[in-house]
Amino acid sequence: MAYWLFKTEPDEFSIHTLRVRGTACWEGVRNYQARNMLRDEVKIGDLVLIYHSSCKHVGVAGIARVVKEAYPDHFAFDIESDYYDAKSTPENPRWVMVDIEYVSTMSRIITLGEMKAMPELESMPLVRRGNRLSIMPVSEQEWQAIVNKDNQ
Repeated sequence: MAYWLFKTEPDEFSIHTLRVRGTACWEGVRNYQARNMLRDEVKIGDLVLIYHSSCKHVGVAGIARVVKEAYPDHFAFDIESDYYDAKSTPENPRWVMVDIEYVSTMSRIITLGEMKAMPELESMPLVRRGNRLSIMPVSEQEWQAIVNKDNQ
């Protein structure tokens, strides 16, 4: 089992949205490095930190679990979708998505500021300057540090 952090804007999709739905596809990834991680590394059973970005309270909001591995992101084929990509076709899909299920909501948002102040997270891509990926790996040590912060 691996650990991941998926970024989302809560106005579009939040941990609360996932809690209500129970399960949802993680669509709309349009960065090749993030796509490659989704396609090649994210597996059923992996755990995911849901991270709210571009909002008033930026940080880890909850936990999800991967329940379906990568498959073509059909929104790329839909001309009406914000995620449409004319170069992606059902015969040659350019983008993928995974399905995740709700596990839990943090008792509070674990803020980016808090995470930046934690020595055990100093090598985590999220806290390093300039990292904009929407999907990133999390080590087991980093995972435990964040989850333990929620329990304080």
